[in-house]
Amino acid sequence: MARLPLLGRLRGREYAAILFGSVLVVFETLLTFIIAFLPKPVIQWFYDRSRSVFHIIVGPPVPKTEEERLSDRIRRAQDFEKLCEIFGYSFEEHVVLTKDGYLLGLHRLCLRRGEPPARLGVSTGKPVVYLHHGLLMNSEIWLCLTSPERCIPFVLVELGFDVWLGNNRGNKYSKKSIHHDPNSTKFWDYSIDDFAWHDIPDSIDYILNVTKEKSLSYIGFSQGTAQAFAALSIHPPLNERINVFIALAPAMSPAGLSAPIVDGMMKASPTLMFLIFGRKAILSSAPAWQSLLYPPVFSAVINSSLRWLFNWHSINIPPTQKLAAYAHLYSFASVKSVVHWFQIMRHGKFHMYDDEVQPLTVPRGSHRPSGVTSYAPARFPTRNIVTPIVLLYGDSDSLVDIDQMVRELPTHSITVTPLHGYEHLDILWGKDVHRDVIPHVVEALRDCCVGPDRLQQEVKMVNGAHAIEPSGYSTPADSLADF
Repeated sequence: MARLPLLGRLRGREYAAILFGSVLVVFETLLTFIIAFLPKPVIQWFYDRSRSVFHIIVGPPVPKTEEERLSDRIRRAQDFEKLCEIFGYSFEEHVVLTKDGYLLGLHRLCLRRGEPPARLGVSTGKPVVYLHHGLLMNSEIWLCLTSPERCIPFVLVELGFDVWLGNNRGNKYSKKSIHHDPNSTKFWDYSIDDFAWHDIPDSIDYILNVTKEKSLSYIGFSQGTAQAFAALSIHPPLNERINVFIALAPAMSPAGLSAPIVDGMMKASPTLMFLIFGRKAILSSAPAWQSLLYPPVFSAVINSSLRWLFNWHSINIPPTQKLAAYAHLYSFASVKSVVHWFQIMRHGKFHMYDDEVQPLTVPRGSHRPSGVTSYAPARFPTRNIVTPIVLLYGDSDSLVDIDQMVRELPTHSITVTPLHGYEHLDILWGKDVHRDVIPHVVEALRDCCVGPDRLQQEVKMVNGAHAIEPSGYSTPADSLADF
């Protein structure tokens, strides 16, 4: 039977994906549009109904504990500034213009709690640390913890570091370009390549120019580590500007997703993501759903999604921490950057974005006389990295193939530390990160940062003591209604 040139390449599940994707895109667009025009009383009505259903199933509300009230304050914090206010920290806002015209938001924490303010936007004489978030995140994910001794930026500030937190193009704090409108497809036409060529090195150059330091320490989480692996591999001079690279839940070439249908379909044809989600921001309706759902219901939805997609059970993250952090979990990212990840999973190699149009499937009956292909996307030369690397990963993290990762990195100056029973998000928000994660981070920074003698030698927070209390925690204005 004759095969049509295009349709003959598609299988049944790919037709189903296209149909499902079309319905999903239409539904998501309609939902976002409708919610944008809904009056607040209507949104509150949906919220109240989901709350009623929750309490019918779980039981009537009970008075909140202090931890639950703090969790609620963190969940309700609108932005980075409000999160800092909860714990009594001042911060600076900076904007970086990348070489290709994107404006990136940077946040800076350089003063200990109660430390007298100095001139803003200048060198503090302290060693510098730069933190970068993961996929679909922004800088808030580092601060939304229910106890400050588990918050890496606060611990480092108290130790005497000048802490900077970056943001990817397109997210909540970087949704602007001098060339493209964020409503255009050109604005969202970026992948991990662009993070590596521009966002990371341009942000680091800006920070070092402000602080007058020769180098800084880099801490990345998940995709924030992939961006550093890529940037260090293609910018040799950047290795001299980063004195140590601490990779938390490192990502380079994940094996895939735990949901077989989604994993198989996306690996077979990563560009199906464009058919499902379009060519702008992915999951743009997430904030709308969050406004409609009662927080424990929203938390349950996130838990179920993480379990289905990645087989993460998140038992190391307390329920109050989930309620606080999940509200800050999502930020805008391009569909193209997610397609890039599925390309990497498909090839099993950490490579640059594949612009070559590939057939969705190999037609039946065809064969190659050899295993040689006519084309391969350029790989990031990660074995060329010179900067010392510290890998901290959970041995229950389905996205980390540590053996494959180590093979792709230089054999010198790598420290690998497994965290027993930890999954991906546990390294950020786990109940024991102040014992299991932060001491490794502090040790690596002390060993490699410039001028460790400038640091405070003893801080109770590192040992798990509550040296910082939330600001204004017990004032009546801050008390919130019980669930």
